[in-house]
Amino acid sequence: MKSYGRQTISAEDERAIIECLRSDFLTQGPKVKELESNVAAFCGADYAVAVNSATSALHIACLALGLKSGDTVWTSANTFVASANCARMCGADVDFVDIDPDTGNMCVEALAHKLADAKASSTLPKVIIPVHFSGQSCDMKRIAELVAPFGIKIIEDASHALGGQYQGKPVGYCEYSDISVFSFHPVKMITTAEGGMALTQNKQLADTMRLYSSHGIRKVENDPSMPPWYYEQHLLGFNYRMSDLNAALGVSQLKNLSAWVTKRNELARYYDACFAGTDVQPLVQKVDGVSSYHLYVIKVDPSKRLTVFIKLRELGVGVQVHYIPVYQQPYYQALGFKPLPNTQSYYSQCISLPLYPTLSIEEQDSVVHLVRQALEQS
Repeated sequence: MKSYGRQTISAEDERAIIECLRSDFLTQGPKVKELESNVAAFCGADYAVAVNSATSALHIACLALGLKSGDTVWTSANTFVASANCARMCGADVDFVDIDPDTGNMCVEALAHKLADAKASSTLPKVIIPVHFSGQSCDMKRIAELVAPFGIKIIEDASHALGGQYQGKPVGYCEYSDISVFSFHPVKMITTAEGGMALTQNKQLADTMRLYSSHGIRKVENDPSMPPWYYEQHLLGFNYRMSDLNAALGVSQLKNLSAWVTKRNELARYYDACFAGTDVQPLVQKVDGVSSYHLYVIKVDPSKRLTVFIKLRELGVGVQVHYIPVYQQPYYQALGFKPLPNTQSYYSQCISLPLYPTLSIEEQDSVVHLVRQALEQS
């Protein structure tokens, strides 16, 4: 079955892992620092904190910004549940901003209206988490301009967007945010098997996130008054650390990132050309930037979507749906959320097609043919 996404592992990746296995470090060691340094340099950020998942990165990002019970976070419901769960894990409330149905990203107009209503009712959020869905950046400049008068902090959930660009700068540069978060899950741009990273231009935020990621413990070094084994716990942290083994894979993978993003864009353009003039509607690239194309999403007639999905799966095309709106999950339904019109409309139509760097044109042609066939027979 042609999956919607898959990792690409080379002989060089395998050698990097074997070298790490034979080294003195499997857990915390030089490869973690090397990956942090390399990703930070790639994105133009001053600081990077590697952790064991993007979920962990989102959690420590919220904690570093002081999120707590009584606070509120706004995010998109068109995302994986972690984008909202990170707030709940801090004891904070969550609310959702509707999306632009053409992109799947947070709608700036909907955000403006929601901010006006929240100001009038004194219910403004402390943090907003725009999600760069499918690899295309949200319109971060406009979002930042809207929230700045209220002192609202911004975390970019860039889990889909490593290697993408916004206004000529890499996603992760944090020009319009406090923190950006990446995922290194196998279907993302690069993989560490499991892993994530938080980037920032703020040293204090970086230091605090690093503390939270490692039990809240700080080693005391270069202090002659203390024994060499001395360390201190300064806050209640977590074991969110990335291992050197995972990082070694990431360091090797990062060398291919630019080429893989270029290939993903080529594949996406080919899909676009194949579906031009049909009833299939690909997502639109709207902002001034370059998508990393983690996903290639199409929209089809809602009355046909389920049938098309099942037929494609039966024909060996590993399609997926991204995403069930977070507010439809039982946990969030129990909190009383109501559907958002654009998010609900998008969800009723979306299907993610196979897209990964080793996908061939022949395989794409087969996918396109089977999509058209499934639609005609539905």
